[in-house]
Amino acid sequence: MNRLPARQRSTRDLKSLQRLMAAALMRPLTSANRLQSRWTDGRPMRAVAASFIKPNDRLTSFERLEIYARCYWFRLLDCLYEDCPGLRAVLGEKKFMRLAEAYLAEHPSRSFTLRNLPGRLERFLRRHPRLSAPHTALAIDVARFEWAQTVAFDGPAAAPLAPDQLAAANPARLRLGLQPYLSLLTLNYAVDDFILAVKKDGALRGEASHTPEGAPRARKARRVPRPKPQRVYVAVHRHDNTLYYKRLEPAACRILRALGAGRTVAQAVAPVRGVEPEQIQSWFKSWTELGWLCARPGR
Repeated sequence: MNRLPARQRSTRDLKSLQRLMAAALMRPLTSANRLQSRWTDGRPMRAVAASFIKPNDRLTSFERLEIYARCYWFRLLDCLYEDCPGLRAVLGEKKFMRLAEAYLAEHPSRSFTLRNLPGRLERFLRRHPRLSAPHTALAIDVARFEWAQTVAFDGPAAAPLAPDQLAAANPARLRLGLQPYLSLLTLNYAVDDFILAVKKDGALRGEASHTPEGAPRARKARRVPRPKPQRVYVAVHRHDNTLYYKRLEPAACRILRALGAGRTVAQAVAPVRGVEPEQIQSWFKSWTELGWLCARPGR
């Protein structure tokens, strides 16, 4: 809504005011990080600001609104900056910030938590490849992997399946669920190793790593060579409240995805060729120990 009634007399009027305020805050700033001089309908922005914000003895309506708009944009840009060290390393600082501003203009914050802010980056990169060219394919893989870290960090968890429950069940009838925080990624680049090289604080570690956490957070990503194309299968998960990634064999990833899609254990395993039964048993044992397998939702 572009214009407001002279006085707020109803809930509907209040909603209109809230929408106008949100629209004003979420409009991209100028290159000098200032409010734009014109509103969407061409009116002077100073007149629009004066229509719903009072001045005080130090600041005009425009200046007061500008403070809020800059706080909104700087806070969200800072969050994306901190959440996407790998994407920054791929694109470089300046290109990343241009991407971040375009992303927020199209996808302003709609959630009560800033945790969800990067959740649509992958789709945005696919729709706007020019913003990450010539490294779009790599940027998409990195965005997927970094979002999987967020999901693994604080995603919901279900009660894990006990080993005896799996051993006693009929594979032809048993349908399993996967933990909601578990992400299975087929990547065209080894971005797991790449992001580990970029990050300095040890917040994400390989399964064999015992590097202690608590190192100071690095504000700026190190210069790490971009990885070359390589097909890898990776599970991003948590264990004992710590983030991990785990490389998977292609067949293991296919089995897990089939289980997640609702196939029985027997149906998930049947198409696998060239893998010894003992290896498949070892995979299930490992997945159970890691707590990845759980009862299927609704059962």
